[in-house]
Amino acid sequence: MKQIAYNRSAGFEYFIEERFEAGIALEGAEVKALRQGNCNLKDSFCYIYDGEVFLKNMHIPLYDKSGAFNSRDSKRDRKLLMHRREIDKITGKIHAKGMTLVPISLYFKDNLIKVEVALCRGKQNYDKKRSIKERDIKRDTDRQLKNY
Repeated sequence: MKQIAYNRSAGFEYFIEERFEAGIALEGAEVKALRQGNCNLKDSFCYIYDGEVFLKNMHIPLYDKSGAFNSRDSKRDRKLLMHRREIDKITGKIHAKGMTLVPISLYFKDNLIKVEVALCRGKQNYDKKRSIKERDIKRDTDRQLKNY
């Protein structure tokens, strides 16, 4: 499993409740750009429309050798491929509990490109401050153990 991109801000902005694996519908030039490692998941999110899950604001730059045939938008909406039961479960939790669906990582599994999406609950400012404080404490203890 080779990781292409990871959404670092998702762990800071949200409490991750449940993770799902989904396929993604891409074009050939987009796959070649991903094989080069060109992708950005920052500020991307998922939404459900008409019983289908779409990924919005994921930036895949244009493949430089594709020529004039690839004139698509680099931030277009991309369809995620999930089972119907999973989509229904996610839809119920999003509407009932006020959660959101956020992409966590993009990776290769065998020859397929998969997206790990997570059902998340938003953090408040005091939660973010607490996580920063815990991270600083952990960094200091690791530093002291290293020098001991």
